[in-house]
Amino acid sequence: MTDTTLEAPGRRSVLRHLWQDQRVWLASAAILGALAVFDTPQAADSALFAGDALLGTAPFLILSIAIAAWAGATGADNLIAKAFSGAPILMIGLGALAGGISPFCSCGVIPLIAALLAMGVPLSAVMAFWLASPIMDPSMFVLTAGVLDLEFAIAKTVAAIGLGVFGGTVVHLLMKGGAFADPLREGIGNGGCGGVKIRAPKPVIWRFWADAERRARFGKTALSTTLFLAKWLTLAFILESLMLAWIPAETVTATLGGEGLLPIVIATLVGVPAYLNGYAALPLVGGLIGQGMAPGAGMAFLVAGGVTSIPAAMAVWALARPPVFLLYIGLSLTGAFTSGLLFQLWLNL
Repeated sequence: MTDTTLEAPGRRSVLRHLWQDQRVWLASAAILGALAVFDTPQAADSALFAGDALLGTAPFLILSIAIAAWAGATGADNLIAKAFSGAPILMIGLGALAGGISPFCSCGVIPLIAALLAMGVPLSAVMAFWLASPIMDPSMFVLTAGVLDLEFAIAKTVAAIGLGVFGGTVVHLLMKGGAFADPLREGIGNGGCGGVKIRAPKPVIWRFWADAERRARFGKTALSTTLFLAKWLTLAFILESLMLAWIPAETVTATLGGEGLLPIVIATLVGVPAYLNGYAALPLVGGLIGQGMAPGAGMAFLVAGGVTSIPAAMAVWALARPPVFLLYIGLSLTGAFTSGLLFQLWLNL
């Protein structure tokens, strides 16, 4: 076997990672390139719209990036292990609260879930964390307040914790009847490196700048978070500009506006396949609300998409047995619809 054959898989792996990292940027460039060919004025308008929107949200972006980097550098995310000790009902509440403030996305939380379940933590508490985690985190809260408004950000946080408590309680009642004795699929391990946060949490160092390794981690996390948010928000703002230009406001109002249940039902169901990313969805929902979408429908869309996005659902399917997966989807959709309905009722008071 030659050195070339040994290196080929490594090169393919590097190219694959490069493609995965750059495909969102490439999508934005492809859209603007196509517009430049077929609709030059709109290409300029979309580029200017995205640039202005990024500048307008820059203070919130900087704050959210700083929060994410701080959490990683101090090890504050290790505190999550403390949420899973105590009586089952207490664990459900703490799991939902930890999920609502933890910096984990719907896919990134999967290794932690595997570790928790493999260690024997009750599925009820794990489900509470699992449902709440992808909906809200500190960075998401800041951006939601900036892109939408503070009231929406607070309501979404309450929805995340409420969904976690609701889901955990339902699972707890079902488990008392003997359900879900073995939730993990055959052969699933203990969560790999992600499970270390649960099995052996490191101490939290609040004065992280005194440690060279933690300073480096802060810089690395800040850079990766900046690139992540920049690429997704750029794509989202370009799509928002096209939506505002091409979708008549009366169409949005007729489909997703109004006081009834139908707009919230539609937004809940559409949120699953149409969802891009929690951060990218914010400008799109903001644009739709500006065109007449009911805020409750926007809430339902964000909650449903956050928990049941296609990548997250595939990860859950790979990890959990089918009954657990089906319950996860059912709880997600029920919780999203309820969150949207309650938010709309609150606004109408």
